[in-house]
Amino acid sequence: MLDLYYWPTPNGWKISIMLEECGLPYNFIPVNIGKGEQFAPGFLAISPNNRMPALVDHAPNGGGAPIAVFESGAILQYLAEKTGRFIPTDLRGRYQTLQWLMWQMGGLGPMAGQNGHFLLYAPEKIAYAIERYGKEVDRLYGVLDTQLGVTKAYVAGAHYSIADMAIFPWVRTHKAQQVDLSKFTHVERWYNALFKRPAVKRGLDLGKELRAPALTEDARKALFGQPAASIQSGEYKGGHNGGHKSD
Repeated sequence: MLDLYYWPTPNGWKISIMLEECGLPYNFIPVNIGKGEQFAPGFLAISPNNRMPALVDHAPNGGGAPIAVFESGAILQYLAEKTGRFIPTDLRGRYQTLQWLMWQMGGLGPMAGQNGHFLLYAPEKIAYAIERYGKEVDRLYGVLDTQLGVTKAYVAGAHYSIADMAIFPWVRTHKAQQVDLSKFTHVERWYNALFKRPAVKRGLDLGKELRAPALTEDARKALFGQPAASIQSGEYKGGHNGGHKSD
């Protein structure tokens, strides 16, 4: 059995989509990042970077003790290798898929995250930050659009893969990112096709009732600006005691 530590965000959706695509049974364990539950000692033992999602496989291939995996890209790769699905077995196809997975992890995700932060959550509108991250997100959409113009069906080639599952949830936020998807016709085609997949819809629906309609001050403290002491001391430095709650 698999334990999925999750909250309904783009990085969480990557894993819920993969699990649904694979048809793997899993336990859904909410980690309320707005209440600081990602700083709970029990969760830090699984995910030392105090970020969800995280996965615990109680029946890993080959047997032995349970395996805990954090970082969404690593989890996608782990599940692909566990199931033998959604990653090519040939050398060229495998690394074509992995490099686009890493492109999302190192590029689209972080840049879109910063763009969204300065557009939606920063207490002051900082024109330089909004322009800097907005332009970088626009550039990355251009990179993706160019790639999909070549590969046509899916990001890494002819077959649906973990690269698509990693990138799709961040494109899902295009409206909040103030990205006009109609400017990127290949991305729009790809996005609309993936959105029709039943497993994608199920993955996006997981825990959707948990999403807060607005960001509270306590949630802001939990999500933004936590220092190293939050990890080193085992104590969440916020306005809510949720960080001490055990998962």
